[in-house]
Amino acid sequence: MTSHVEVVGGRRRWTVDQKLVILRDAFGPGGSVRDACKQHNIGNGQIYTWRRQAMSGELAGISHEVEPSFAEVQISDMAELPAAASSSASGLIGIELPSGIKLTVDAQVDASALGRVMSVLT
Repeated sequence: MTSHVEVVGGRRRWTVDQKLVILRDAFGPGGSVRDACKQHNIGNGQIYTWRRQAMSGELAGISHEVEPSFAEVQISDMAELPAAASSSASGLIGIELPSGIKLTVDAQVDASALGRVMSVLT
């Protein structure tokens, strides 16, 4: 790696090649993020940002358009919900996953907790 690093406005600018060398030092065979940070005098957050950019192609200037994804939604009668859900019919949401697993939650469900549960079930 060349020893030339451009400093602009108090911030260092790394070329793509320099970033790739640092990533190889951090994640290559026998590499260590800690050692690469010390050697190149950068924070580990910067290395992980560059790794994410390299993996997405953003580091090389390749941009991928994010394609929207949709979930099929079917509205059914409340009578078709499981018996446990029928005790308080207002505000209930029935969710059937592609795997066949059925969930019923109320309007006060913690969205992040539900997301974690669904990510484990899918």
